[in-house]
Amino acid sequence: MHTKESLLNDLKKLKINPEGTLLVHSSYKSIGEVTGGPETVLDSLSAFMKEGLLVLPTHTWEYVDKDNPVFDVKNSPSNVGILTEKFRQRENVYRSEHPTHSVAALGMDAQKFTEGEYKYATSCDRESVWGKFLDRKADILLVGVDLTKNTFIHGIEEWVGIQGRMTDTHEDLYSILNSGEKVHVPSRRHQGLSWSDHFWKVEEILLEEGAMKKGTFGDATVRVVDAEKTAELLTELLQENPDLFSDNEPLSDKWRYYFQNQK
Repeated sequence: MHTKESLLNDLKKLKINPEGTLLVHSSYKSIGEVTGGPETVLDSLSAFMKEGLLVLPTHTWEYVDKDNPVFDVKNSPSNVGILTEKFRQRENVYRSEHPTHSVAALGMDAQKFTEGEYKYATSCDRESVWGKFLDRKADILLVGVDLTKNTFIHGIEEWVGIQGRMTDTHEDLYSILNSGEKVHVPSRRHQGLSWSDHFWKVEEILLEEGAMKKGTFGDATVRVVDAEKTAELLTELLQENPDLFSDNEPLSDKWRYYFQNQK
């Protein structure tokens, strides 16, 4: 049975910067049995990051669409797991106001970090929180999930300008803000293939190049992704091969040789 103390010890072993910014994607079930359940997991993450900024996605892309176009920052549930849903409702947690790709944040400048997200027409605009993870050299903790759940990679694709990822037209969505005001948010949505299903292809090279490391949190296998190093590597890969994530073919060995020769 895992406890807050044992989970804190696991986090310390991962050598995450407790005074930095940490984004957590998660599968609660993967952690195993925890005394106190999900709240204890959130307590451990919050305690570890008490001097920094803790962020969890609270996405609503699964059900906020043209047929159900209104996102309510205070009431719309997260569709990405029990930890994210419980976290957004915690005291002193601020949730961003993007209609499909909101996040919730606790700690250092959480309110400033999350404000103004309704202004962006795409899910991962470079000026949005997803770009701020890069600017802040954040760590991304994947608890019991792999790279296919790493929204940050969608951001890298968007910033590189990979064609076919976003719709050309805008969907009429709306956000009800923390102030209660309802605002129109014309939104370009992800389209086409399930590109993220193929993000696993870069796992080996991220590990080899020191952009990612593995560990454990409770029973879960975790990946700790360095946002800055990952953006640098994947930007180069995508510029050379925009179709990198279009299929399930393993990453060619030529890329390992390429990066080794750059050192």
